Amino acid sequence: MKSIIITGALLAGLAVLLGAFGAHGLKTKVSPEDLLIFETGVKYHMYHALGLVLIGLLGFHFPKDVIHLSSVLILIGIVIFSGSLYVLVISNVRWLGAITPIGGLALISGWLLLAYKLYRV
Repeated sequence: MKSIIITGALLAGLAVLLGAFGAHGLKTKVSPEDLLIFETGVKYHMYHALGLVLIGLLGFHFPKDVIHLSSVLILIGIVIFSGSLYVLVISNVRWLGAITPIGGLALISGWLLLAYKLYRV
């Protein structure tokens, strides 16, 4: 549980760093549309990093098997969803947008699985 909280905190810090990079480093280098795409990646990155912190806190009150797979799915979702948007904007490799929904599916699955497992406890 401590490791999930640490992971979430580190990812939240990274989201702030990437948000600052987008606002200051990319502002004049990419189109306004691409900047919005990058900002969407940062928003979802931060929301789910904070979610990992909360899930880690739940780990002190519920068995590990209730929260472990959910936290893994959310971590995978952050990497694929936000990561694909970051790389898409920075590299202009547009086909990466096709894998972004896979990350979204991992995020949704993580939250739904957490709700189900908490309900079952």
